[in-house]
Amino acid sequence: MKKNLLDLDAHALSAYFAEMGEKPFRARQLMRWIYREGESDFAAMTDIAAVLRNKLAQQACIVVPEILREELSDDGTRKWLLNVGTGNAVEAVYIPEVARGTLCISSQAGCALDCSFCSTGKQGFNRNLSVAEIIGQLWWANHQLGRNAEGNWAISNVVMMGMGEPLLNYDNTVSALRLMLDDLGYGLSRRRVTVSTSGVVPAMDRLREDCPVALAVSLHAPNDALRDQLVPINQKYPLKVLLAACRRYLERAPRDFITFEYVMLDGVNDTVQHAHELVRRVADTPCKFNLIPFNPFPQSPYQRSRPEAIQRFRDVLMQADIMTTTRKTRGDDIAAACGQLAGQVLDKTRRTTRIAFHK
Repeated sequence: MKKNLLDLDAHALSAYFAEMGEKPFRARQLMRWIYREGESDFAAMTDIAAVLRNKLAQQACIVVPEILREELSDDGTRKWLLNVGTGNAVEAVYIPEVARGTLCISSQAGCALDCSFCSTGKQGFNRNLSVAEIIGQLWWANHQLGRNAEGNWAISNVVMMGMGEPLLNYDNTVSALRLMLDDLGYGLSRRRVTVSTSGVVPAMDRLREDCPVALAVSLHAPNDALRDQLVPINQKYPLKVLLAACRRYLERAPRDFITFEYVMLDGVNDTVQHAHELVRRVADTPCKFNLIPFNPFPQSPYQRSRPEAIQRFRDVLMQADIMTTTRKTRGDDIAAACGQLAGQVLDKTRRTTRIAFHK
């Protein structure tokens, strides 16, 4: 079987060329062609010796997931369904804005965390994505969208907020992050790459040391009793433990705050009392809040908070000098909004025993 070179970060690619008896600079040349030029045909890599190009064509490949379907929202948001084999498909979403283009990518086929308000979790979990399947979403989206007027790829920001919990696919996630950040890869700033987690505390500590990028934490509740219901991993890593990990992460983070994601559920977590409790809870954690109007999906028991409830909630946080934004819902007409990604997953988990991290 040919080696998919998208599975290799810079260090692994250098080791691969060393095994072939080639000098390290060949790895740098190849990375430039793959990521900076978006090239997948070895024959087109004209500054690499013909003998080596032929050897690579025999032994290696550059393969991204196949696109099964593309959908375009009225607001310009694009959603792609990507085939990752064995009956599984994941979704990636491109969100265009005036000053940037953001790609939301997936890290797993499905998700084992079963957050009660998230469509992905309701499909269960099949497997982790490979490095090639993660970085391949960015490679393909750039190839599809092309370059802007300045000659740069259209995607300037990446958020790992698609299907799955990135920190439960730690090694492959970090290798993909390194390709995003590497100057010979996509050369993105650490501030422009965000990992979203539901609170896998040991992996948060590892990420702080290995590859600190911007961090977003799915909080969604001001107390453990409510968060246990909404985000079951809280039963393993309760809020006190999670917030301590957030403060540790800030020691190495590219930003001086943690972004807390907070989905607004009508009558569940959106009252003024909840907001005041939240202010007290995060008082010693530098943070920003991103309030997310709930995006409905079939069989969901929740409703979106009313606009006036979201505004009252936001006012409480702002009055406490906590930077707070309300996320504009994008792509909900094509089910591409936050919490709606579902893809196609052959669930290998049993729903009654799926959460292996319960106490």
